[in-house]
Amino acid sequence: MDPSIENEGSDKGSMWVLDQNLDQPMDEEAGRLRSMYREKKFSTIFVLRLAFQSLGVVYGDLGTSPLYVFYSTFPHGINDPEDVIGALSLIIYSLTLIPLLKYVFLVLRANDNGQGGTFALYSLLCRHAKIKTIPNQHRTDENLTTYSRHVYDENSLAAKTKAWLEAQFYRKNVLLIVVLVGTCMVIGDGILTPAISVLSAAGGIKVDHPKMSNDVVVVVSVVILVGLFSVQHYGTDRVGWLFAPVVLIWFISIGGIGAYNIWNYDRTVLKAFSPLYIYRYFRRRKAQSWMSLGGIMLCITGTEALFADLAHFSALAVQIAFTVVVFPCLLLAYTGQAAYLMQNQERVVDVFYRSIPESIYWPMFLIATAAAIVASQATISATFSIIKQSLALGCFPRVKVVHTSKKFLGQIYIPDINWVLMILCIIVTAGFRNTSQIGNAYGTAVVIVMLVTTFLMTLIMLLVWRSHWVLVLLFTVLSLAVEGTYLTAVLIKVDQGGWVPLVIAAAFLLIMYVWHYGTVKRYEFEMHSRVSMAWIVGLGPSLGLVRVPGIGLVYTELASGVPHIFSHFITNLPAIHSVVVFVCVKYLPVYTVPQEERFLVKRIGPKNFHMFRCVARYGYKDLHKKDDDFEKMLLDSLFMFVRMESMMEGCSDSEYSICLQQTQKSTDFLYSENSSNLVSSNIEMVQSSTDSIVADRSPLRTSKSLTISSGRIEGGVDEFEYLKSCKEAGVVHILGNTIVRTRRDSGFIKRVAVDYIYAFLRRICRENSVIFNVPHESLLNVGQVFYV
Repeated sequence: MDPSIENEGSDKGSMWVLDQNLDQPMDEEAGRLRSMYREKKFSTIFVLRLAFQSLGVVYGDLGTSPLYVFYSTFPHGINDPEDVIGALSLIIYSLTLIPLLKYVFLVLRANDNGQGGTFALYSLLCRHAKIKTIPNQHRTDENLTTYSRHVYDENSLAAKTKAWLEAQFYRKNVLLIVVLVGTCMVIGDGILTPAISVLSAAGGIKVDHPKMSNDVVVVVSVVILVGLFSVQHYGTDRVGWLFAPVVLIWFISIGGIGAYNIWNYDRTVLKAFSPLYIYRYFRRRKAQSWMSLGGIMLCITGTEALFADLAHFSALAVQIAFTVVVFPCLLLAYTGQAAYLMQNQERVVDVFYRSIPESIYWPMFLIATAAAIVASQATISATFSIIKQSLALGCFPRVKVVHTSKKFLGQIYIPDINWVLMILCIIVTAGFRNTSQIGNAYGTAVVIVMLVTTFLMTLIMLLVWRSHWVLVLLFTVLSLAVEGTYLTAVLIKVDQGGWVPLVIAAAFLLIMYVWHYGTVKRYEFEMHSRVSMAWIVGLGPSLGLVRVPGIGLVYTELASGVPHIFSHFITNLPAIHSVVVFVCVKYLPVYTVPQEERFLVKRIGPKNFHMFRCVARYGYKDLHKKDDDFEKMLLDSLFMFVRMESMMEGCSDSEYSICLQQTQKSTDFLYSENSSNLVSSNIEMVQSSTDSIVADRSPLRTSKSLTISSGRIEGGVDEFEYLKSCKEAGVVHILGNTIVRTRRDSGFIKRVAVDYIYAFLRRICRENSVIFNVPHESLLNVGQVFYV
């Protein structure tokens, strides 16, 4: 038996990654690429431009909270002016501790090369510990320039934490569920924010017309919501330029009005900057003060969106916008409203509009309405970003992702999710019809997301940052003290609207977990049912296996072995193409895979059998629809591999580098008319998971045990020319159409989850042929059923 057959049976062999940079040492070149793919450093002017745009996308939600915070805090009126001081003090320190200190100056530092949100934190953890529930990771993936990770001392706290997480599968599963809960709450936030913001702003009509029916306010709100979601397809860049001036004017206006009210009504409210008044507030109001925390917490809504929206901008731009504009203007706005309430306690219901000087009431009403519309943009954009990340990690059904900017791949639009959000927003708005109950629901979603972020940040500080345990404990205790207190307050109001985000989150959690479960089971089936290369080679011409002209691209989730779908295909139709390429497209827990390192090419089986494997790797920031010229890039990678293998035949160790350079020049000349963008970093030979590197050539590595056979095939025809003729004969994409079903002895819950929910999601999600950009005339679907 051919040794290569034996090797492929256990999936040994070599994968080649090809590059043009032949003369630089590996460490130097890897460092160059790593610095290239870190978060980009922008000019000062560009950062200021991004900071301006971020106002219209990131801070609308946080900035419009003054519309409803005091009313939500005192829904039954104010009995004592000192209560206003206590509530203001709570607002001041909540804004300082959570958005400013925790998120802007700490959590934003935990971004994954510019990507924010719970899944970005999860991907960081996946790179530093083996906690992914889909075991499709290969040690060669860790050689990526964007795959940064640390090596721990065995006795360190980080190493012990890593070992504890990896020890039991249920811990990995619990961590995934925690991440999914946080994601679902962000989605719920994206539904509730537009509802409460627009309804609060539209309610300003009744201040001047108190006899107006509430139905009119609801209708106006619904019309505004439809308009808001209809402009999302223009993209974050255009929406940001459209909305940013509105939000900037809004912040300047509320800051100016706040300063005017402080000067005109009661300057003694400034004593609220002393935390002593928080203590007095709780001592005086007791149980009522606890109940009011649900309203006060609304002053920090939109903070989680601040982190999730990071992909649309840069961390520095978001920090500048918050510290220079957002934070001081919010403090002035809340302090001004408190000063007004000191003398007008009975007007707490509509304190925002009542505190506006009469001469500028209607201009401010228009600005407030526009700002409320913009406020929704923060959570809508955050929802798009976090769903795209969950797609890449196999936790959400395949949906269309539209990249709306060539400069920022993080700026995206998801049509299906956009319209689902719009419908749910309208249902919530028309169903509740007032901001009080929506506020209760809103608070529940926000505080749960913050708790999830705190939990993940604790692990990040231990595993990624390797912080001292004292700092980790300090961060965790302070965060839980504030957020845990708020959680107890909002859970009391579950029956008053707080159940809404829980129901929304439960629905999305069910969808995401069932999809992930089906994805894992499908991968496990592929792993356990894969066949050996020896079996396929045994089905040669003597047994009726026919080779037809052309190239067959067989898509599989496996990066090793021959997929069951292929054996199923040739068993029923004993004919395969002259050249067969097993294509594995997988996402890694990295923000992006450089195009130079995207494809790994490998020969499997005997050389005259013309079978190859190509692994295409993507990060969650990369285009979900893959490259538009995916087929061309894949075939170019294959041809380069064959050309290099042929030209390196017979090279001695001393001639190795010269052969590589000649190969590269020849290949560059060969492809110059196609101007193809060829793959990867440092002509490097990397071994599969079960093989080890036998020898190390500096700067290039190879295995001396690799046997390169002749570059000529039957009839003396060069294999490269043979591949070109096969390409001209036609390329066929062979995709598996797998149906997942439960066994007869499966329980009721499993049967419902797999046979109904997962089956329904598979029917409505995008087809693989659309994602891979496969023309219908080149598509061949192979069906099979497997039972779980």
